[in-house]
Amino acid sequence: MNIHEYQAKELLAKHGVPVPAGHAALTVEEAVAAAGKLPGPLYVVKAQIHAGGRGKGKFSELGPDAKGGVRLAKSLDEVEANAREMLGNTLVTIQTGDAGKQVNRLYVTDGVDIAKEFYLSLLVDRATGRVAFVVSTEGGMDIEAVAHDTPELITTFTVDPAQGFQPHHGRAVAFALKLTGDLNKQAQKLARHLYDAFMATDCSMLEINPLVVTEDDRLLVLDAKMSFDSNALYRHPDILALRDETEEDPAEVEASEYDLAYIKLDGTIGCMVNGAGLAMATMDIIKLNGAFPANFLDVGGGASREKVTAAFKIILKDPAVEGILVNIFGGIMKCDVIADGIVAAAKDVNLSVPLVVRLEGTNVEQGQAILANSGLPIVAADDLGDAARKIVAQVKQAA
Repeated sequence: MNIHEYQAKELLAKHGVPVPAGHAALTVEEAVAAAGKLPGPLYVVKAQIHAGGRGKGKFSELGPDAKGGVRLAKSLDEVEANAREMLGNTLVTIQTGDAGKQVNRLYVTDGVDIAKEFYLSLLVDRATGRVAFVVSTEGGMDIEAVAHDTPELITTFTVDPAQGFQPHHGRAVAFALKLTGDLNKQAQKLARHLYDAFMATDCSMLEINPLVVTEDDRLLVLDAKMSFDSNALYRHPDILALRDETEEDPAEVEASEYDLAYIKLDGTIGCMVNGAGLAMATMDIIKLNGAFPANFLDVGGGASREKVTAAFKIILKDPAVEGILVNIFGGIMKCDVIADGIVAAAKDVNLSVPLVVRLEGTNVEQGQAILANSGLPIVAADDLGDAARKIVAQVKQAA
């Protein structure tokens, strides 16, 4: 789960991380009021969307010469003008794709005199099972270019979770940032606070870009992004309450209500599978046979008929879907339950695209009988390879 910048900064501030003063706003009037609470005379008006590259982004409705999603304002009137332009319009960045994201929230912060920009992030390194620090003196909007062109300017090290954060980790961050004196001490302290916040919130990614040194020699977190392990959110109802469903794909939001793992993709073959590994294999074999999957959808190991029906309907809501492949291995999940759900959903939505079903495992004979006697044009498959070949052929024939 992702959260907005202002929410991330509020969380980090609770763990002692230094951030500029700022307030969120949902309307133009709230943005002006937020600026009025700050000392000024310089303000920063920031679009709040779940995507990076906001500063270089463009508002699709405002033309190519419009400013991006992070703007400086020198008066309350300028704050109002910027807020009026940004709210309700679509911001297109390198991370949103051409569709962009509509700006529904703003964050108005105090302006900062910047002497130097850095990059600092923490993430879960799955190769080592540790938390990794990624640090660079070359912070700012073009960190991707730094990683590509001059990777030697990026320092990475990991923290053993059994030992936790140690003083030498803080010194490693300060050394990588080439800070001395009091700034060195600030960097060590900051690194510890960030690690503590990361672990306490079951974070999966924390990115600060930029981390800045101000003209009066203070380290400040100027921008922050945080993502959390969705499987751990039951431990953090306060963080779960920060979820902004308007930033997510509506189908993915609906899927989460049924405890379905669904991710929209760019292909035309809808997939319904039980088990993440089997789902990945199913998508691979569709690609091997010359087509592309329209989604990842794992119904889990103990789905009910209602859950299967919901999954089927979610797939069919995607207008790009030209055919559906159901691939189920019945262990805890019973094939007859899957078959009941498929038949019910297909009848509810008046199925109009080819459907190939491969069932194997518990109650497979009963499941196959339910499909065969349904009166629906469902194509049975013997194995995964047969299923992939059949759905690709069916889609091509229908076209």
